[in-house]
This record gives sequence, structure tokens and C-alpha cells, in this order.
Amino acid sequence: MTVEPGMQAVPTHEIKAWLLSLQLRIVNALEQADGEPFLIDEWQRAPGEKLQGGGITRLIENGGLFERGGCNFSHVQGQALPPSATAQRPELAGAAYEAMGVSMVLHPRNPYVPTVHMNVRMMCALPANRDPVVWFGGGMDLTPYYGFEEDAVHFHRVNQQALQPFGDDKYPRFKRWCDEYFFLKHRNEARGIGGVFFDDFNELGFEQSWLMTKAVGDAFLQAYLPIVERRRSMAYGETEQAFQAHRRGRYVEFNLIWDRGTHFGLQSGGRTESILMSMPPVASWAYQYQPAAGTAEARLYTDFLPVRDWV
Repeated sequence: MTVEPGMQAVPTHEIKAWLLSLQLRIVNALEQADGEPFLIDEWQRAPGEKLQGGGITRLIENGGLFERGGCNFSHVQGQALPPSATAQRPELAGAAYEAMGVSMVLHPRNPYVPTVHMNVRMMCALPANRDPVVWFGGGMDLTPYYGFEEDAVHFHRVNQQALQPFGDDKYPRFKRWCDEYFFLKHRNEARGIGGVFFDDFNELGFEQSWLMTKAVGDAFLQAYLPIVERRRSMAYGETEQAFQAHRRGRYVEFNLIWDRGTHFGLQSGGRTESILMSMPPVASWAYQYQPAAGTAEARLYTDFLPVRDWV
């Protein structure tokens, strides 16, 4: 990062080192769980492109546990923040920027194992003749196809415990933010059972905001893997696979229509293959589909997708 003399420096080397270590720790644990290795794709933007920088995409397809999943690290620099990044900060419109983060989505093969998303990121705007403006974002959310109360409670409790050292307000506030964000407004329907979400965050100051972001990233494996182990051996058939594909269709709709991360990546000229890594391998859409009353599929809509206090 380049700053003018006298301006505050941002420890991007420290942030980058931790993000790379987080990616490696997560992928190592997921490879052990799946039994198959992740593909490693290191990439670098060509000189002269709109967006500069590079990253490491780690991807699995047709694994034993994960039908498709990826854990991406990216570190990019651009000449002007895209609209999605300045919607809440109009005073930074047009500023150069640097962004880095780890983002992941896992689509398991077994419909009883939930899809999960997690990301942690840092954004640094470089407005002319001003100190850099740094903020953080991140969180994780769970998208089950078949609901289990103990799984929902576990996932939310781990997130609550990770955020507790940073204030009693953080979990309920970020939980509400997640419920509101991961919501398909065009269908009046939640994407899943939520988790935590925060963005444009620097209110604790740089050091504590960064430590809070790290705490969320560090909590991911503890939040997700115990659920995987409870559900991965459950028997399923064509009915469950068909419902999984239907709900994956909702996942696609959210990511393409509402997700700020997808919009940021595409608006800034990001790497399309990495941005759309989050898409499931198979999804379906059925006209006016309604699950039969009293079924496990119907319970997802009546008992799990409506906003609840899980802890």
C-alpha cells in the first residue's frame, strides 16, 4: 500500500499473513473431512488491467463429502471504489482502494448437511490528501435443506461466544443484520437460518475491529464441522436430492440479485471464475413449488426460515 508522507500506515502485511493462514487451516481441515484434496489455483492480474493484484483459489468438486466448495483468498488494488462499496460512504466515491479477504462456500453432497458461507475481509480506501480509511466486514451463515434444532443452536452459540469479548451487543446486532441481509426480498423468504454478518465496521478502532474480525474467522471450523459429522452419514434418496436442488436455486437467486460481494467483484472487474465459485453445481426451479404439509421439507419453511432467537 502506498501512502503519502505523514499519513497513517495500515499493517496490510500482517492482515494478509493471517488471512492466508486462515485459508490454509480451513482447507486442511476440510480435506481431512472429505478425503479428497482441494485444487489450488494461484492467479495474478495482468499488467494494465482495471484491477490489479492476485489471489489463491482452493476448490473441490465431486468430493466424497462436498459436491462443490471453495475457499478463496484475494488481494486486489483498484483506482476507484465501485458503487457497491460506497453506497454507505458516498464521500469516498472515486477513491483508490486496496481490498483483501478470505471467502468460502461449501455445497455438501448429502442434503442433510447444510450449505455454509463464511468470509472475512478488509477494505482500505485511499482518498486524495487524506489518511487511509479502513473498515472490516465478514460473518458466516448456515443454509440447511433439512432443519435440526441442535445444529442451529450450535452454530449460533459458537458465533455468540466468538463475539462476546467485543461487547454484549455484537452477537444480537450482527445476528439481526445477518437475518436482514440474507433475505430474498423478491420472495419474502430467508435464505437460511442466518448466523452473523457485519460490514463497513471500524467503530472499535483499528486494532479491536481487526481482532473481532479474526475471532469470527477463527470460529468457523468449530461452528460447522460438528454439524457435518452429525449429518454426513444420514441416508437420503431422490426426494431429498430434489428438495436440495430446489433450495439451491434460492441460493443462486440471492447471490446474483442481492449479494454485495458478488456485485463488488463484478463491478470492479474481478475474476469471474472466483466470484461465481459460490454457485452450487446443480440447482432447479419448479413453478409455484410448495412442499406437502407435515413433511420435513415443509418444516424448513414453518420452523426454521422464519427469524428466531436460537441462543
